[in-house]
Amino acid sequence: MRQTLRPILYVAVITAWATAVGFAAVQLWRYEAAPGSPADAPRQWPADSRVVRAPGLLTLVVLLHPHCPCSRATIGELAKLMTDCQGKVAAKVLVVRPKGMADDWLHTDLWASAAAIPGVSVVVDEDGAESHRFGSATSGQALLYSADGKLMFAGGITESRGHSGDNAGRSAITAMVLGETLPKAAGHTPVYGCPLFDGASGLRKEECQSCRH
Repeated sequence: MRQTLRPILYVAVITAWATAVGFAAVQLWRYEAAPGSPADAPRQWPADSRVVRAPGLLTLVVLLHPHCPCSRATIGELAKLMTDCQGKVAAKVLVVRPKGMADDWLHTDLWASAAAIPGVSVVVDEDGAESHRFGSATSGQALLYSADGKLMFAGGITESRGHSGDNAGRSAITAMVLGETLPKAAGHTPVYGCPLFDGASGLRKEECQSCRH
């Protein structure tokens, strides 16, 4: 009897394991493919912003949470974009810092990687004031403004959460900066990253638990 049950138990265990693995894979795929909240970006550069635009250039604003692992891919795509558009666009990476958080909380690998990109200025967004001004709620949000301060693009520059590679957002911004024919997705693309804010509690202080995959 025991010898008869063993194969049945073995099949049952393997089936249960395969089901669990498959379920986890589907959930991970759904999370990676799910965009964050899009920006409600102002059509004109906010007059009260402390971020200074470069005279005569388009300005690309990227909002980041310094502890968002998803945004490493955004920084990688930003580096490619700045290489393709060298000298034709100024990029401002705004890194949020909640009240009371020290410099070592702020200066993560994301800060260092962004600061190392030619043409990129990294700015501290104290208590998310600039994120509010630019209507942004998700780390990795990119906003392109014209030389006279008009909004040209709002979206993300990765194809999914935490994944690098060719994507509609980077292609659209590059085409706009270089004056090329715009792709179909020009203007708006989904943004993939962690929330900048924890609802009514204000700026989120740590990475999303669900991003630790």
